[in-house]
Amino acid sequence: MKDIHEVLRRKQAQYTQLGKQIEMLQQAAEKLREVAPLLAENDTEDDSAVLAEVDDESSNAMAAKAGAQPAPAASKSGRSATPRWP
Repeated sequence: MKDIHEVLRRKQAQYTQLGKQIEMLQQAAEKLREVAPLLAENDTEDDSAVLAEVDDESSNAMAAKAGAQPAPAASKSGRSATPRWP
């Protein structure tokens, strides 16, 4: 059987820890409320620029992948994989 005083001590420690976490979350929420309007103002201006950058990066990455693909391997017979015209 557990000692009631030990259980009470653990529960009080958990309660204290939860109180600290709640206080920290409230402080973070206050800071986010201060910053949110600033982010909202910049969102409309930056969205098109960010999207353009992402499009450029993805097209560059696709081009790099296409250029970096290895050439087809030769067949087992030793012939080149490039088709020849008769």
